[in-house]
Amino acid sequence: MRFILILCALVVFLPRETFAAEQIERGRAIAKANCSRCHAVGVTGKSPNPASPPFRALTKKYPLENLEEALAEGIVVGHGGLDMPRFEFSPGQIESLLAYMASIQRK
Repeated sequence: MRFILILCALVVFLPRETFAAEQIERGRAIAKANCSRCHAVGVTGKSPNPASPPFRALTKKYPLENLEEALAEGIVVGHGGLDMPRFEFSPGQIESLLAYMASIQRK
């Protein structure tokens, strides 16, 4: 019982930035594991597949709100002759991936 009270207190009193930073890091790991074969997923670098947009410039063509729905339903359109791998992300994974994408967008 005491553990639960301590955990609840931490959730209430820890800065939101801590959770945001952790969520962004989870999103970065998801992007690296699932998307880096074709896309540049960092703040610099070229995409391994030149037809695949780098994540840092993705919102110029695809608003993040649209990507949320596309990720939930499954993106099937590939780039440059490569099929898009079939992904099944949980809602939490999608939220983390979008948080990461939002954090690296070039204005």
